[in-house]
Amino acid sequence: MRMELTRYADLEKAKKERWPLVISVGTMEYHGPHCALGCDTLIVNGLLEKLEKECDIVIAPPMWYGVSSYAVAGPEKNTIHVDADTFENNVYCVLKSLLYGGWKNIYLIVHHQSEDEIANPMTLSCMKAGKKLTFEYMEDTLGKGWWGSNNNKDFYSSLVAGDKDNPWNWITVLTAMSTAAQHATGFDHAGKYESSMLMALYPQTVDLSKVSDSDEWFLQNAAEASTEIGSKMVELSMKDLRERIK
Repeated sequence: MRMELTRYADLEKAKKERWPLVISVGTMEYHGPHCALGCDTLIVNGLLEKLEKECDIVIAPPMWYGVSSYAVAGPEKNTIHVDADTFENNVYCVLKSLLYGGWKNIYLIVHHQSEDEIANPMTLSCMKAGKKLTFEYMEDTLGKGWWGSNNNKDFYSSLVAGDKDNPWNWITVLTAMSTAAQHATGFDHAGKYESSMLMALYPQTVDLSKVSDSDEWFLQNAAEASTEIGSKMVELSMKDLRERIK
């Protein structure tokens, strides 16, 4: 179910039934002359579109403009970078509307700078926004000093891992590819592996004949990309997402 295409009553039904609400968090970042600028976001979108065909989820509009950094290229190559603090506030505002609106099974999915699932600035911005908001929500709904109250002395001991009523599960930040999936295939930026994954999901966004237009080191092995490699990466990523999005 696409949030922006769905009518009110159907969204309320999904909310009541605690369907996962998933959001692609990505960037507009230079990926060489052969890959589309929206590569990172498109990969997450493609995986979620596949997941939507298998189970009940609500796909919210992506956050296209993220904390790309200028590590790969500057704005002259059309990379759009949003400061981490500014981005965090944007994520916070979006999540606040969702959480206070009754959505309590939210997933932010990140592909950008997620090697070995290390929490880099964009992922950290999402995590901080989510945790900050959860604590604020608890204070607003249960009152200041809620945890210290004798009424909540059993709060932590009563929590169940994976339980949707557990507040720490209301907002989850995940990488599109787990560490295990990355190690089983490979992981790079605009090279053999990322180009393959994008090809498998959106073949029209990759043109390998353009690889030779650049001498940039990080994309030289992109000429070895294939839909076969990409399909394996998608398969492994989908397996993990099925298990982690509940």
